[in-house]
Amino acid sequence: MTLQSTAQKVRDKTMPLCTMVVAAAGSSMRMGGVDKLFALVGGIPVLLRTLWAIDNASLVSEIIVAAGENNMEEIARLCAGAGLRKPIRVVRGGATRVHSVLSAALEAQPKTGIIAVHDGARPFATPALIDEMIRAGYRTQAAAPAVPVKDTVKVVGEDGAVITTPDRATLRAVQTPQVFHADLLKAALTAALQTGVAVTDDCSAVELLGKKVYLFPGEERNIKITTPQDLAVAESMIGEELL
Repeated sequence: MTLQSTAQKVRDKTMPLCTMVVAAAGSSMRMGGVDKLFALVGGIPVLLRTLWAIDNASLVSEIIVAAGENNMEEIARLCAGAGLRKPIRVVRGGATRVHSVLSAALEAQPKTGIIAVHDGARPFATPALIDEMIRAGYRTQAAAPAVPVKDTVKVVGEDGAVITTPDRATLRAVQTPQVFHADLLKAALTAALQTGVAVTDDCSAVELLGKKVYLFPGEERNIKITTPQDLAVAESMIGEELL
């Protein structure tokens, strides 16, 4: 063990407890009638792969899964049989991501100082990335992994005409887990609900409070399963691992 890794372990022991909230209450509308969380990748359900990665992250103290009412029992059964070492609970999510994540965050154990939020349909985030993002969130109060945007992005009007072309060098595709000081995340999500502003991720809710969110290098393999095409990509990634 190097001096640097020993020092990191010492610093990790001083960090507050981290609860991982897994957002798993989506409707899978773009999956053609398939629940993406239970779709098989390499013969293993997507959500199970996600939970295994989180379970192997050293800085996660507990896992809370926000499930949809229609699949809550099925998710509870999967979690019960997952063989996880960390404590895990399943709670009922809400009509939107904000409702779901806030419901889970409010169920975190009282001593939780950090809340990480991860998409249930991101099965390839590594334990190393999860731990690194928890450290980053602790340092900055609000942090997320991100990767550079490869394609040129256009801003268009309602008529389809291009309004502007942002500098690609300044753009990032944001991933999860997104990590926050617990009180900040709860306040941000509560404010988003009260104002009725639609947010597409948890960082956006924090940004609406005027707080800075810091981005750190993500992983290209940390894809989100949203469409059947994503499932095909995920299968090919598993195939590459076996070569």
